[in-house]
Amino acid sequence: MSESSAPEPVDLHAKMGEVTPLWTPHRIGRFDGHQLLLARVDGDFVWHQHDDHDEVFIPLRGTLLLDFEGGVTREVRPGSLLVVLAGVAHRPRTEGGEVEMLVLDPMGVKHTGDVQNELTVAEYPDI
Repeated sequence: MSESSAPEPVDLHAKMGEVTPLWTPHRIGRFDGHQLLLARVDGDFVWHQHDDHDEVFIPLRGTLLLDFEGGVTREVRPGSLLVVLAGVAHRPRTEGGEVEMLVLDPMGVKHTGDVQNELTVAEYPDI
């Protein structure tokens, strides 16, 4: 491998500074038909599901809460991750401040599944 084809590391903290507005994931990389997304979130998101794929949430700063049907809530803290399986309704949210996170999704995923909301993003910006 030549030096010119060797990938460069991505500084997640520096890239996070480019992520605005809240609840708008920004693509920082692609691999094997998937995408790496950075997002800053605060407050409640919309209930939704992705019928055909799993979704991975990895908080980098702050505690992410994920609500599930039946009144179940999971806390996901930095250093941990949570995989939401295909077809499972969920609602990401925060309490007590902003959360910065990395999300792994397949390319072409709909931000809020089949739900349309003022927070729904049609295209993820590349940074």
